[in-house]
Amino acid sequence: MGKPTGFLEVERHDRGYEPAKERLKTWNEFVVPLPAPELNQQASRCMNCGIPYCHQGCPVNNQIPDFNDLVYRDQWREALDNLQSTNNFPEFTGRVCPAPCEASCTLNIQDTPVTIKTIECAIVDKGWSEGWIAPQMSPRGTGKRVAVVGSGPAGLACAQQLARAGHAPTVFEKSDRIGGLLRYGIPDFKMEKHLIDRRIKQMESEGVIFRTNFEIGVTVSVERLLDDYDVMVMAAGAENPRDLPVPGRELDGVHFAMDFLRQQNKRVAGDPEDVAAPGGTISAKGKHVVVIGGGDTGSDCIGTSNRQGAASVTQLEIMPQPPVKENKQMTWPDWPLKLRTSSSHEEGCERDFAVATKRALGSNGKLEAIECVRLEWVDGKMTEVAGSEFQIKADLVFLAMGFVGPRHEGLVSQAGCELDGRGNVKADTNDYRTSTPKVFACGDMRRGQSLVVWAIREGRQCAQAVDAYLMGASKLPR
Repeated sequence: MGKPTGFLEVERHDRGYEPAKERLKTWNEFVVPLPAPELNQQASRCMNCGIPYCHQGCPVNNQIPDFNDLVYRDQWREALDNLQSTNNFPEFTGRVCPAPCEASCTLNIQDTPVTIKTIECAIVDKGWSEGWIAPQMSPRGTGKRVAVVGSGPAGLACAQQLARAGHAPTVFEKSDRIGGLLRYGIPDFKMEKHLIDRRIKQMESEGVIFRTNFEIGVTVSVERLLDDYDVMVMAAGAENPRDLPVPGRELDGVHFAMDFLRQQNKRVAGDPEDVAAPGGTISAKGKHVVVIGGGDTGSDCIGTSNRQGAASVTQLEIMPQPPVKENKQMTWPDWPLKLRTSSSHEEGCERDFAVATKRALGSNGKLEAIECVRLEWVDGKMTEVAGSEFQIKADLVFLAMGFVGPRHEGLVSQAGCELDGRGNVKADTNDYRTSTPKVFACGDMRRGQSLVVWAIREGRQCAQAVDAYLMGASKLPR
């Protein structure tokens, strides 16, 4: 324990944001890091609990009290080594993870958890700036070739671990750039894409091969791929969005959220407008925007719309508004259901809860408004409130209601794997094997829509399972 009285003497202080008026002018990250001396003080607040509940909150099993102690003692290099022993990409989780570890922190009982996410991000950012992060080369090769389908966090973590075990992984990505939803789903203002690019360079030096614009099941068949590789890992995510089958869904102006976010990320990357993109060219400038769905993707649509110059932004959520503060006696140390206000919400947005969309209204094929109704709980079911119908002016509607699972056409159908009851590729977390020989699955494709940190965990564990399958045993960590 770094400082036994740290949690008594030091108040919690987290990273701040640039003013909303300024950050809305750019697509850059706007989080203001804490200076090193203050990070030392924040790390001193960790109590090194006898039962570190933060461990059960962290899917990748970060050794949180250990790296907090090292930061407090100003041993940053050792803290980086500790962090990278469990997490391949702390710069991703340090920016976009919702920090379930902080929800599980003992100090969260009094709403002052240790700033774990901020400390994690500072450790890895310092590691890059100091030049401490370098390729970790395997001393020898095994001669085994592994095809990893999908370059999101699960596929990248799996490929990097396999390369470090001496195998020869090739990552296949159907898009024009590596990164999956890290690249085209998360806006640049939350995570700039040069962070992905420098990891790709590291992984290429470690022996990972990347193939873009290469869709397995379309560009080449699964059967052909399995002829050329010893194992195939399916890590292509859960990309099938939940639709809203209401009258007027076909009107011009109703789009899936990911079509909108992808287009803007490509603009930021300097790509020309793609008029053939799904939904055509989408811009929120001067328009009244309605976002249906209250999760992270909906929040990203809000921030993107405001930066594009939307006239107004309204977010609708079908569930009732959760409490502002959770009942700790009922929830801690588990992830609590409570009202969460993101930086995008703070930039300008009307929020409404317990609302269902009944139809989209328009003329000449163009969206003009949506008709909604209020909901209430009756006998354990959401029921429409009689006479509560209302309309919202809308030029654009973004459907951000989550994902129902992986796309089945192409890769999944050709692999012939058994699916679970939710339509995900069936595989357990012991060996990550599917019902098809030589085929493994991990990440959202296996577990359904989830977090970046869960994808990294599954990619690492799947790599260990693949290594054991190929070699009879594995020294890779889970």
